[in-house]
Amino acid sequence: MATRAETAAATKRALLEAAGALLDQGGPDAVTLRAVGGAAGVSRGAPYGHFPTKNDLLTALAAEQWTRTAERLAVLRADQSHTAKERLAQALASWLQLARSRPHLYALMFAPPSRNPEVLIAAAGEAQDEFLVLVSDATQVEDPRQGAALLLATAHGIAALERAGQLGTPKWGMTGDELLSVAVDQLAA
Repeated sequence: MATRAETAAATKRALLEAAGALLDQGGPDAVTLRAVGGAAGVSRGAPYGHFPTKNDLLTALAAEQWTRTAERLAVLRADQSHTAKERLAQALASWLQLARSRPHLYALMFAPPSRNPEVLIAAAGEAQDEFLVLVSDATQVEDPRQGAALLLATAHGIAALERAGQLGTPKWGMTGDELLSVAVDQLAA
């Protein structure tokens, strides 16, 4: 028989998964605590026991994705079957893939949190620290923070331009992936 703590953890997990699905389907406006409760198969009031407000829930979703990103980057960093440059390119490609496949979640990760900013800042900081190590390993830049900021801003810009339909081969002669590869090549030369 499951303990109360195990049941609460399972309910919270179900709520986060339901909220993520609703976010993917309709953006932040589609995520209401009542809708999340219904989608998770719990009472419509159950989410309030875990997340006092919608903003708390959205912040938890963003923080969870930052944590997943940090874990992914740590795995990449440890993978010695690829060169440091390849690992850096894969890290950036995974960010771009997230922006393409889950644009609302990606936008939420980079939006200023209205509640519990320390939770989001801590989770983002872990991912950014992993990314800094990847940049440091792959480049000869004097200050890896500058190279990391440049590459992250480039990936973020590519994602924004793609979302707006303003980046593509007809106009610029390359795809977003090719542009990202050029950026890595320039910095990791």
